[in-house]
Amino acid sequence: MAAETPVLPPPPPIDDSCALFLDVDGTLLDFAPSPDEVSVPGHLREALRALHRRLDGAVALVSGRSLATLDTLLAPHVMPAAGLHGLERRHGRRGHRAPRAPAALALVRTEAERVAARHPGAIVEDKGAALALHWRAAPQASGELQAFAIAALPRLPGYRLQPGNDVLELRPAEHKGGRADKGAAILAFMDEAPFAGRRPVFAGDDITDEAGFAAVNARDGVSVLVGLPRESAAHFALAGPAAVHAWIGAQA
Repeated sequence: MAAETPVLPPPPPIDDSCALFLDVDGTLLDFAPSPDEVSVPGHLREALRALHRRLDGAVALVSGRSLATLDTLLAPHVMPAAGLHGLERRHGRRGHRAPRAPAALALVRTEAERVAARHPGAIVEDKGAALALHWRAAPQASGELQAFAIAALPRLPGYRLQPGNDVLELRPAEHKGGRADKGAAILAFMDEAPFAGRRPVFAGDDITDEAGFAAVNARDGVSVLVGLPRESAAHFALAGPAAVHAWIGAQA
């Protein structure tokens, strides 16, 4: 008999010694049939602004979305953020842009769109340097889209597959010769003011967030799994975005 997934306790309160890092989809925002259909509640915008002020700016988004998309979602508030799973990062004048997409990615995108068109609800999301194949609204497309991504990978040297919740991405494995994931992005923030010297706190829901959990655990931080219980490096848990809103709202 397989061992049961351990039940994790809720996270401790966020205090003034913390640096807070937050995933977006599935953590701050409920999933929608397509990435463009998510909505940002007004109370969440206010809580993020208040926490940003309270923690002297030590609050950052760490997301699979691009920085441009994150800015649109939270406009007019602009926060420190890492996008595309760490391929791009911004904090004041610090950070880096995502690498330029190879020419072959445009052809792969066109072919992926043909595959998705056979499955109403399947979506091909162009992220610039990365390409995401979504089947949340078309679960029957899962096998064909994943097979397509696996077959396309050899045509994109330096790329790797990034699985997620009802999505598979083709994305660069590294950036400027360094690791490009959410853990590396969090550690880069932790080397800079106002994050430096604080206790890192990271909340995320997906397997793409596991690198972030490992990074904050290594710094004696607080790792929070959001959503259904599963095997994870996280030490704490919250049931979903509504619980995350209550947690950060109580501290804001």
